[in-house]
Amino acid sequence: MNVLRLSLQEIAHRKLSFGLGLLSVMIAVGVLVGAVTMLGGHDLRTEQLVAQKEAETREEMTRMEDDYRRIMKDMGYNVLILHKDQSLEELQRLNYPTHYMPEDWAQQLADQNVETLNHLLPLLQEMVSWPEMKREVLLTGVRGQIPFADSPKNRRPPIMQPVEQGEIKLGADLAQSLDVAEGDTVTMRGRNLLVREVYARRGTQDDLTAWVSLRQAQEWMNRPGQINGILALECLCNVEELGSIEYHVTRILPDAQVYEFSSLIAARGLARQRAAEAHEKAIEQEMYYRASLREERRAFAGILVPVSALGAAAWVMFLMMANVRERRAEIGVLRAIGVSARRVQSAFLLKALLMGVFGGIVGLVVGSVAGAWLSEVPPGSEGFTSLLNARLLVGALVGAPLLAALASWLPARAAARQDPALVLQEE
Repeated sequence: MNVLRLSLQEIAHRKLSFGLGLLSVMIAVGVLVGAVTMLGGHDLRTEQLVAQKEAETREEMTRMEDDYRRIMKDMGYNVLILHKDQSLEELQRLNYPTHYMPEDWAQQLADQNVETLNHLLPLLQEMVSWPEMKREVLLTGVRGQIPFADSPKNRRPPIMQPVEQGEIKLGADLAQSLDVAEGDTVTMRGRNLLVREVYARRGTQDDLTAWVSLRQAQEWMNRPGQINGILALECLCNVEELGSIEYHVTRILPDAQVYEFSSLIAARGLARQRAAEAHEKAIEQEMYYRASLREERRAFAGILVPVSALGAAAWVMFLMMANVRERRAEIGVLRAIGVSARRVQSAFLLKALLMGVFGGIVGLVVGSVAGAWLSEVPPGSEGFTSLLNARLLVGALVGAPLLAALASWLPARAAARQDPALVLQEE
């Protein structure tokens, strides 16, 4: 009678015992595989969550960038470029520059494509007399916004629409004092001008300003080809960059100076920076929480895996010892009819190996599925296959039978060393 047949007959005769042993091996392997799979799935899920939050942060920053760009555009220009000899004290006292510069300076800036500078608008401002109205008025001559480079992506809608020849735009208070409205015609310095627009009240000197075309203003002020200011919109993504625009502008226009309305610029940059910091903090907190949770799971698995392995080994040993005691008579008969002690021992060890193989396979499947579910990476989802560690699979399929065989070694040896004559005499 060969060893395999003996083992199969033993399994058939003691199905419950074999099933309980297989269950213990399955639990030990399932706990090990489940713990490793759970930790791997936890790491994978952490990477997915962090990547998702980073993508959300980038999307949010892009959205905020667009929103702030629109907000800053609605708030108006925040940079004024003047001649370097212009006194800021005089500018604030008179409300207009008194030093002039070539009109083509604006085009030189546009040709250099300064990254943080947009919406260049050259202008010419002076207090002039309005003989027909018997008063003085702050007259501003503007032309169309100068585009940056010859690229469609750099062409943005202007903040201020140009004033055409033969037209005039008025501030709210000036129009009210003149008792004129949009669509009316006024005479200024002998020219009939159509009131194209009356601006809403802004609470600034703009409420008392009149706008005409740059060419018309240059003619009346006798300043052909000259301007005394360039308005621009500075867009910053980082508040630390505040002030850097002066370096870029003066590198292109050495005889210019830059006056920044820094509170507007800083507010935008600071808000965006704080939003980015909030997102980064949220990611850090998520990573800290996930790391703490992983450490707790790893510590728990570090206790559960060896306990389950030792428990399974002890349970298999107990079952095999009980099996040997129950089968003393059969073992004695087998030895009496010539079955060697080695074959008897091998039959019990083979039974344990089969118990380990089948228990290991079932435990491997159950542990992988359970570990994946616990780590929120269920079977069939993206990344599940990456959790199946080949070395772990091989180790479980080899280790489970070895564990069962080692646990059965002493009971199998005890069965093989029984004296058949003594056993039969007792029976």
